[in-house]
Amino acid sequence: MTGAPMDVLARSFDFLFGGPRVGGALGHRLAVWQGRPKEELAVAHAQARYVVVDVETTGLDLRRDRLIAIGAVGVSDATIHFDDCFDAILRQPQASADANILIHGIGGESQLGGSDPPAAMLEFLEYAGKAPAVAFRADFDRTMLERGVHDILGVRLGLPFLDLAFLLPALFKGASCETLDDWLAHFDLVVPVRHHALADAYATAQLLLIALQAADIAGMHSAAELLAMQKAQRWLGTR
Repeated sequence: MTGAPMDVLARSFDFLFGGPRVGGALGHRLAVWQGRPKEELAVAHAQARYVVVDVETTGLDLRRDRLIAIGAVGVSDATIHFDDCFDAILRQPQASADANILIHGIGGESQLGGSDPPAAMLEFLEYAGKAPAVAFRADFDRTMLERGVHDILGVRLGLPFLDLAFLLPALFKGASCETLDDWLAHFDLVVPVRHHALADAYATAQLLLIALQAADIAGMHSAAELLAMQKAQRWLGTR
């Protein structure tokens, strides 16, 4: 199902979720984003745009913890574009615990003085468009973003997610890598900053470029083909 019927189905889901929670200018912008067509996933990597995302949160509980920051890097024409990036700290009702701050380095003052959550989340949606998203251990980032979009804006995110934690082992068999840092070291990639949403998105974007080149060599030339391989990897229980 594609085109208008799919848009109607998506809006029906939004209605079941309670509908948009913003009005006025923000509501109009949200409606414009909702009306954007889905990206064509069969487009070749060299012509496609991917949005590599990473989030920082108040903890690891997918049901209770909140988004603190979103970082994203656009990859198009098989190139990282530094003018196609997104970085936002969402204003928090209260700062997270000191132990949590030690992980992501976003202090209490920055959390309390962050961007208005509806505005920041809408800016992320406008930035991402309907492009396929990419992350490492994507289930966490996807779930937290989907929860954030639902809780803050009242609509579905609905982006396809590629998970490099599944794709890289399939493309580079025999590599004894588990973590993001393992893969960065495997390819001799130096990332001066870690555990910052935008910096981690940039690190993941570098791995994506390597994965796309390997995928082309293996005959998988589009996001649709990578999503299919990812589904097979999940079914086989391999990572």
